[in-house]
Amino acid sequence: MSQVGWRTAMERALYGPEGFYTRGERPAAHFRTSVHASHRFALAIARLIVEVDAALGHPPRFDLVDVGAGCGELLTEILPVAGLSGRLRPVAVEVAPRPEGLNPAIEWRPSLPERITGLVIANEWLDNVPLDVVELTGDGPRLVVVDPRSGAELPGPAPAPEDAEWLERWWPLREPGDRAEVGRYRCAAWASVLERLRGGLALAVDYAHERDHRPPYGTLTGYRDGRCVSPVPDGSCDITAHVALDACVEAGREAGATATVLTTQRAALRALGLRGERPPLELARSDPRGYIQALRAAGEDAELIDPSGLGSFGWLVQTVGIDVPAVLETAQTSA
Repeated sequence: MSQVGWRTAMERALYGPEGFYTRGERPAAHFRTSVHASHRFALAIARLIVEVDAALGHPPRFDLVDVGAGCGELLTEILPVAGLSGRLRPVAVEVAPRPEGLNPAIEWRPSLPERITGLVIANEWLDNVPLDVVELTGDGPRLVVVDPRSGAELPGPAPAPEDAEWLERWWPLREPGDRAEVGRYRCAAWASVLERLRGGLALAVDYAHERDHRPPYGTLTGYRDGRCVSPVPDGSCDITAHVALDACVEAGREAGATATVLTTQRAALRALGLRGERPPLELARSDPRGYIQALRAAGEDAELIDPSGLGSFGWLVQTVGIDVPAVLETAQTSA
């Protein structure tokens, strides 16, 4: 197979006929997300559902859409605690086949619903939207092409004008050897979410960076069996790159978002009640079992809000037709 641009290689490796996701790999077997870390993440999302439902005036149907749903773990954990008295419509958007034994209440589909009123969650979805890589050479910026079998790279043609325009605005290259990951298609993917949102909130959670702090050599990498590996696009591993969430902010606004908060997972989850604080010792004397349970919850919260780990993830919150819930507005300036 001849060398191709990274976006084509990623598309085939992740979503082609024998791609990493389309063949039904279990994401939890290869990498750990907040969903896999603790059910406490689902509890925080359940609180957010309550806030959005109230802001929408308790609609007859509340859509809860999980984009890049993996095996449906997040929706499975939310359903017993979300409430909403039968108004909740849980939808998993995933290219992999429906897992056996999944709660029949969860709708499984390969693409977004056309109309959504409620909450859309994209937890580590945008990082898997394929993108191209551009490197600044002595002859100017060049698309990086890759051999899908070996991962070997070479400089290719100049980037498309649309990609060059995106780079100039969001990830300008300064020195020969600098690389950028062109997030134009991720912006379009995020915009497609906001275009379908008739009212409610869309949340993207991902590894992220901002314009003034882009990594000079990019972040493209692979994951297999819980380990970081070379991103060879042969379908044998997950291939991911951090997300320019600040560029997605603008794309969301152009698609109809009326309010935005861009913050960290640490700040957002703390605002939603996950504090990671050790329970008082007197509880150990009065209620030993309750103390152990509270201690376990504190440990799980601490992992989710760890500023050097999952807590450093970016949270992009955009709404249509409602204000950002006050609880998350405070997260924008929280430590």
